[in-house]
Amino acid sequence: MSELRTDRLLLRDWQESDLAPWAALNADPEVRECFPGVLTSEQSEASAARFQADLDRRGWGWWAVEVRATGEFIGFTGLDPVDEDMPFSGVEAGRRPARTAWGHAYATEAARVVVDFGFEHLRLPEILAVTTATNLRSQAVMRRLGMTRDPSDDFDDPGVPEGPLRRNVVFRLASSAS
Repeated sequence: MSELRTDRLLLRDWQESDLAPWAALNADPEVRECFPGVLTSEQSEASAARFQADLDRRGWGWWAVEVRATGEFIGFTGLDPVDEDMPFSGVEAGRRPARTAWGHAYATEAARVVVDFGFEHLRLPEILAVTTATNLRSQAVMRRLGMTRDPSDDFDDPGVPEGPLRRNVVFRLASSAS
């Protein structure tokens, strides 16, 4: 089991007790405003199972995130290879915090430890982050991590129908060891 820790957060394996709050997070239209729609409980449970399978197989992926002081599950953060249908390749950092976690700087804190893990332990030359052009909160986290955007990397997600969520932006951070 691969765990990552910060002063306030624990990034860990998924637990049965995470499934209900994970489903609630994914059913929240405000949390999912930059996605094509909300997820059912079954879809959320299936995603958690996939995330845990990746953690078991690789030792890294999308970790469940909890607040260390309370044990509260607040979402996920991690690294994952970019989907094959994207117009670029690499490893992406991502996160999805519950609305109750917004405004506490948890997303940046968790993303920072994940980026450090990617560079120090996986020896990645670069880490990407992708979001919709409309997701300004996510883009702010990326900038706080020191990631930069080249508008020539922007693309239309082939898996998203025409509309405001189709246009995506790519942020990049190169390893200082490169």
